[in-house]
Amino acid sequence: MLLNRLRAHLRTLRTRHELTQEALSEISGVSYKFYQRIENDQSKRELKISTVEKLAAPFGLEAWQLLAPELPDATRLIRAKTGRKRTS
Repeated sequence: MLLNRLRAHLRTLRTRHELTQEALSEISGVSYKFYQRIENDQSKRELKISTVEKLAAPFGLEAWQLLAPELPDATRLIRAKTGRKRTS
């Protein structure tokens, strides 16, 4: 039940902020394939809380807010540094 809620909330937040699955995976620090499996109901039945924290952080949310029955109405996108070096 919580995993289904997490999937729905991630999809809502991602579309609300006009992000692709790939973009959200990059700014949250999880692999694209792993994120796809989470959102598309192909992941393991359990996720680590540290993963939920990573997925919540780009929206300025705590893990519990991402797992709560209702998402906050106002969320903002916080772009996390990806650790990649920019080249000119």
